[in-house]
Amino acid sequence: MKTTKLNRLTGTFFPCVLATMLMLVFSSCAQKALFLTSSIVPAAQGEVAVTKDKNNNYVIKMKISNLADVDRLQPPKNSYVVWMETDRGLARNIGRISTSNQLNVSFETVSSFRPNKIFITAEDDESTQYPGQMVVLTTNRF
Repeated sequence: MKTTKLNRLTGTFFPCVLATMLMLVFSSCAQKALFLTSSIVPAAQGEVAVTKDKNNNYVIKMKISNLADVDRLQPPKNSYVVWMETDRGLARNIGRISTSNQLNVSFETVSSFRPNKIFITAEDDESTQYPGQMVVLTTNRF
């Protein structure tokens, strides 16, 4: 009788503990951050996920919705540029994003530097090496 109760308890308890541990392990692998509400494009919403790949590089994935065309901003600009603040405090241009007719944007890139913060600016020149003043979206520090 005691053996049956023990087997029944271990048969339900241990799988629950294992499932909980696996969820914690997989959820801690990716750092996620939401973009803060923008005063320039208030309807824009999005999130950033940062994971490490097998080569110890950082994979940065973004999804943004309701991002207005860059030429509709005041003043109009030519492109949205994605920036990463590194763990060394430097801002790096990690790419350019284009809006679609549905106003949804996806972006993915890889960096050898650990990102502390991701932000998007509206720029006249997409190859600029320094971020401009028009910060459209930004995250808090990871």
